[in-house]
Amino acid sequence: MKVIDAAALDYKTLNEALRQPEHSYVIQNCCGQRFIGAGMSDRDITIQGISGNALGAYLNNANITVNANAQDAVGDTMNAGKILIHGSIGDAAGYAMRGGKIYVRDHAGYRAGIHMKAYKDKIPVMIIGGCTGSFLGEYQAGGILVVLGLNASGRPIVGNFPCTGMHGGKLFLRGDFRNLKFPAQVTAAIATCEDLQEIMEDLKEYCEDFHYDLETILSSPFTLVTPDSKNPYKQMYVAN
Repeated sequence: MKVIDAAALDYKTLNEALRQPEHSYVIQNCCGQRFIGAGMSDRDITIQGISGNALGAYLNNANITVNANAQDAVGDTMNAGKILIHGSIGDAAGYAMRGGKIYVRDHAGYRAGIHMKAYKDKIPVMIIGGCTGSFLGEYQAGGILVVLGLNASGRPIVGNFPCTGMHGGKLFLRGDFRNLKFPAQVTAAIATCEDLQEIMEDLKEYCEDFHYDLETILSSPFTLVTPDSKNPYKQMYVAN
């Protein structure tokens, strides 16, 4: 395991240090450097401190753990691997995410899961433990988003305009949110036991990572939101 003190490093120098032959790295004193782990494979990276924008962008089968908050665009266009955040994240997490997992202990900003999609046999999964901002799942085309609403402290767990332009994938909200104002192109219903089986292994893993009790989480109903096949989303733009 290689230890890197990032206090005096710019993001380019820090990322070059991660491209050495070692498999495991610990980054200490991280102070907002961008693109950490971008495009990397076969790496196990632990970050002490706050990571900058685009953490794990284009990630390929690597694991990143952040023992603090992370800024915008976590997992931008990631392909495989896992990003574990012991804090909150900024806007546009999982932008165009095509595979892998993002697990967040606390809250997420605007547009979590924007343009999220499934790629070939890869089904990306993002689980947010706390609350999310507006435009959750905007233009979601595939994959699975889960919002648990833990430690919400009375806040709504979903911001305004969820699922705008959603035309694929699934969104699971812990609680009964069937009366939430969703766009006409999606349907919301209480998830069945069969529906929950699809996310059960991920929920188990999430609970193990953050030391939550699975039975407690499952004691509340989940609302499943999916595109409405009878009233599909119509693309606003046509390619030339």
